[in-house]
Amino acid sequence: MLNFNPVYLFYIMIGLSAAMFAEGVYLFCYNTGSYRKNINRRLKVIETTTDRESVLVQIRRERGLTGAGDYRFNFFDLNRLLLQSGLSIGLNKLILFVVAGGLAAFTATVMFERNIGHAVLVGIFSMTVLPVMLLKFLRNRRQKKFGAQIADGLDIIVRSLRAGHPVPVAIAMVAREMPDPIGSEFGIVGDEITYGADLETAMRNLYFRVGTDDLPLFVTAVAIQTSTGGNLGEILENLSGVIRQRFKMRRKVRALAAEGRASALILSSLPILMFIVINFMVPDFYASVWHEPMTKMGLGAAGFWMGIGNFIMYRMVNFRI
Repeated sequence: MLNFNPVYLFYIMIGLSAAMFAEGVYLFCYNTGSYRKNINRRLKVIETTTDRESVLVQIRRERGLTGAGDYRFNFFDLNRLLLQSGLSIGLNKLILFVVAGGLAAFTATVMFERNIGHAVLVGIFSMTVLPVMLLKFLRNRRQKKFGAQIADGLDIIVRSLRAGHPVPVAIAMVAREMPDPIGSEFGIVGDEITYGADLETAMRNLYFRVGTDDLPLFVTAVAIQTSTGGNLGEILENLSGVIRQRFKMRRKVRALAAEGRASALILSSLPILMFIVINFMVPDFYASVWHEPMTKMGLGAAGFWMGIGNFIMYRMVNFRI
């Protein structure tokens, strides 16, 4: 029989009440007038630095680049991953956080397991594999958000061109009106054009900074229009329609594959949930075999095969369009 102490429920309700109170205070004190300067990172920097060249240099350095826009260090793949993840804390702070996280993981493992070998492995994993996984997650999330914004950004450029504005002004309008990531990215494009870069080069730099699949279409359209001429507004309007159709197709595929993802989630989480429930209701159920070497080997083999199954199901329900 499971005995539940009502005091725990009281503590949970206190925690929820404190969280709701904090959220209420935040919403009450939030100044909606600051929306304009907080719409994206670049506009926030402009509030303190009026020189556009200094703004461009600061944003580049925050993203892991030099002031001239080159990679900061020679590990190009890692530098590109850091750049496309959108982190704005700077390379020095990132290294400091990685080292601090590795030391914290090492210390926690030593305190709980009293095993230096395991602690060293955990610390190395926390300072190498875990940051790369986090950066890849941030990059994928940022690319998806940028892909959802690019069609609206092109529409703003098309309307601005039809109103008679030049291309740099149209790009600057996207930088003023849209949130990150597209707001700051197009702001960098506008600043690069202002300080001497041609439109095609600025667009290629944009693709290197973001890396989403829809940007090569944009870069190619701009390159063709620059070399052969034509109505850029009409080209971008057609491109916006193509990108919207691709985005709609991706959503449709995701909806059709929802059943497979749900099955993978249920099949993967069920053994773990059952283990937690059994260990909570009957703490002595695994006590006799928990410290046996064969138990750890069996759990490792089960996790390995579960990972293979999850990878296969992931490949079955994810498509590139």
